Amino acid sequence: MAGFVSHFTNRLDAKGRVSIPAPFRAVLARDGFEGLYCIASSHCSAVDAGGNELLAEINKRSEAFAKLSPDHDALAVALFGASESPKIDGDGRMTISDLVRDHTGLSDQVTFVGMNYKFQIWEPEKFREYRAEAQKRALAMLAAPLPVSSQGEPS
Repeated sequence: MAGFVSHFTNRLDAKGRVSIPAPFRAVLARDGFEGLYCIASSHCSAVDAGGNELLAEINKRSEAFAKLSPDHDALAVALFGASESPKIDGDGRMTISDLVRDHTGLSDQVTFVGMNYKFQIWEPEKFREYRAEAQKRALAMLAAPLPVSSQGEPS
């Protein structure tokens, strides 16, 4: 598997930096994005992070709206104007910014959660709570029958 998988919890250092897990750095290196792209999640207390693959998903969403339209501009402000691209230093650390700290509530530890094409940055206890709910939701979705297409095949 070539994407971001698993989860890791690391401590912030005295300068507000945290080491990005080595497996995540390897995915970013293969992706070719210089640094990291970060944006506050629109549906949870995490920050979405990644590289070119995350940006491609965001671009795909924004292309559904006509450029220079109010909807496109609002989406562009939310997806690009409220984002940041922190650099990763030679030791694989990123500095936790106010955007990340304010949205997540981070204090002394950071949990990195792999989500294949992106990863999320969480305050560890908030992640534990979210993970419990997400697992319940996922199990319910997996237990539900697949929708059937008009040709009688699962869609």
